[in-house]
Amino acid sequence: MDFNDALTLLADKVSKQWGSIETEEATKNAFIMPFISTVLGYDVFDPREVIPEFTADVGVKKGEKIDYAIAHDDEIQILIECKKVSGELTLEHASQLYRYFAVTSARVAILTNGRVYNFYTDLDAPNKMDAKPFLVLDLTDIDPTILSELKKLTKDTFDLSSIVTAAEELKYVGAIKREVATEFKEPTPEFVKLLTQRVYDGRFTQGVQEKFTGLVDKALRQFLNERVNDRLKAALGSGDVPAVPAIPEAPDPEADPDADADVAANDDGIETTADELFAFRIIKAIACAEITPERIAYRDAKSYFSVLADDNNRKPIARCYFNAKSTQWLGIPDEDKTFTRYDLDAIEDIYRYSNQIREAAKRFA
Repeated sequence: MDFNDALTLLADKVSKQWGSIETEEATKNAFIMPFISTVLGYDVFDPREVIPEFTADVGVKKGEKIDYAIAHDDEIQILIECKKVSGELTLEHASQLYRYFAVTSARVAILTNGRVYNFYTDLDAPNKMDAKPFLVLDLTDIDPTILSELKKLTKDTFDLSSIVTAAEELKYVGAIKREVATEFKEPTPEFVKLLTQRVYDGRFTQGVQEKFTGLVDKALRQFLNERVNDRLKAALGSGDVPAVPAIPEAPDPEADPDADADVAANDDGIETTADELFAFRIIKAIACAEITPERIAYRDAKSYFSVLADDNNRKPIARCYFNAKSTQWLGIPDEDKTFTRYDLDAIEDIYRYSNQIREAAKRFA
């Protein structure tokens, strides 16, 4: 199987099943062994390639074991420490991985819970595993820019020297991207101050910070929305894609609650919210690559918000579950109309599932 196809299939499996996995052993069987075999390409049933419960007692506590060691050209090259799918991924929870790194020939260590894979090497000091990963693979949100480097660790194209050479750049670029993502999600006071001082000539007081925190958040959201629209147009190969409206801001408590004509309510107690309408416009912009925009409609219910073809409940394209206070998620049907759940941190995360939405819409073309 092709590397990208194998990764996509495993990611889909993780998305569907991780909520039902409760133990470390189940995590290994369901997710980690398939990652080693189908993605990295090693034979998990050949102890010359994949060694479970690997022991190397020299210089470390006796009897401690690493979950897996991967050998290439008869040398241990990769160590893997596993946690259950809901477990934390910190070095405090993988002390034996840190110790074993110093007494084996391995130059790559992996700490994983089956969903997230943290890859480590020894950039900071020879034969001493770094405290921070040089590469992070999240199967629920795959970064396509790292896949070429990840492929260098597969059996058929194993290139340790190349990946170690690139590790420093990967480490810091990845870390910077994660920091940028954090700032986009919720700007820190330091970031607000940095941007404010570049555009505002007055003194940076507490009042100014409070004012500009909202302005920075608004500017970041508008910038992200514009970039996403540009990428969507490019992906669909057309300059005629309907523009997606700006990401909704927090409502003004002094505004007239009836002023927003886009928020509808009916006698059944069903309220169509601004978030649901925003999600509808995103889904419509994606789905219109497969069917004409006028065929795409929505219906609201008490438990979910449906996007349909031809305003027909038997032609679902997606469902939005936004009524819970703490979680929001998107449901996309397969050919049997079984819905797969995709958790959303923000409404614009719907763009991550453009391919799935287009596949659902294509069935009604």
